[in-house]
Amino acid sequence: MNTTLQKFISGCTKDFGSIPKERKTVLEKLAAFVRERKNNPQINLIFICVHNSRRSHLSQTWAQIAANYYKLNNVYCYSGGTEVTALYPAAAEALEQQGVTVKKIAEGNNPIYTLKYDANARPIIGFSKLYDSPYNPQSGFAAVMVCSSADTNCPYISTCDERFLISFEDPKEFDGTPQQMEKYLERSKQIATELLYAFSKVEQ
Repeated sequence: MNTTLQKFISGCTKDFGSIPKERKTVLEKLAAFVRERKNNPQINLIFICVHNSRRSHLSQTWAQIAANYYKLNNVYCYSGGTEVTALYPAAAEALEQQGVTVKKIAEGNNPIYTLKYDANARPIIGFSKLYDSPYNPQSGFAAVMVCSSADTNCPYISTCDERFLISFEDPKEFDGTPQQMEKYLERSKQIATELLYAFSKVEQ
């Protein structure tokens, strides 16, 4: 990992104490899911929100980075939504500012990005897709719902092994405002901190 990303992760791990107790309880349930399957050849997690444009991409990326950081090499992270839109540029920019190498490899209404966190790691492929896209696992996965209003806006996933609700507020409400980048960086850091915490508990 590059110096910027290493420094960012170090800052996140120092903030574990700021995570509310009730959030830790939910995050530890995700850790338990991974722990129970740690000897499996592959553990699949799909992070799901409506548009697969912001929170689900941030969550997928930070979960994959956290798994790599804690040497959980059999964890594979994906994302999807109930609608296809596009990875929102400010979400990609937030990741880039925090140390992820972001490169757009295809243009169009739904651009494709590579998100790379280590020189020797396979890049994450970032683009908007349905949660049941052929690109994602079709069974044997945990569905991690990241919508803040999941009961009304996020889908019921019948093919998952387990479903978790780890909701995050949507930075979309700040789009086009002077606070936009500040809020995307803030949300990205929260997601990174909480998912790093979850994966830090897998071996405990």
